[in-house]
Amino acid sequence: MKEIRFAGTGGQGILLAGNILAEAIAVYEGRNVARNTAYGGQVRGGASRCEVLIAENNEEIDFPQVLCADILVAMSPEAVDVFVNEVKPEGLILLDTTMVPNKPDVSCRVVGIKATEIADNTLGQIQTANMVMLGALVALTDMVSIESIEKTLKEKVPPKTIDTNLEAFRLGMKAVNR
Repeated sequence: MKEIRFAGTGGQGILLAGNILAEAIAVYEGRNVARNTAYGGQVRGGASRCEVLIAENNEEIDFPQVLCADILVAMSPEAVDVFVNEVKPEGLILLDTTMVPNKPDVSCRVVGIKATEIADNTLGQIQTANMVMLGALVALTDMVSIESIEKTLKEKVPPKTIDTNLEAFRLGMKAVNR
């Protein structure tokens, strides 16, 4: 079982990134997936998380909640504070270092990407930082095909934002493949 947790604050697109990952794997790759979400009372600014569990060999998912993450995608300092100790020692923490400038002191692998800066400076669309992070995650893990993510992304974002979101996703892949 792969356990992935996306965490940040409301308005960063945490739920959308997790939903796209989960649906791409379930719909286009035919694997068992469970997803759950939690977010604060505020629309923007409150804590937000989306957890995606991916079954190995299409086994059943007995408990649809992350217990100890293989991967943490963190887009706020609060997300790091709350969830950094719930990542496996051999796990991966992917940080938006625009928002989380200090690398946590952990034994697992930590990869930083200036997702918010890339989204703002390159695309002029700060709200696409979530897609930059999703692109980085896909490039680093190969857990899902690029084609499956791109198909799902086209279905999940508003039509007028498809091209910008696709570009953000591709910029995230490039940022970690340098």
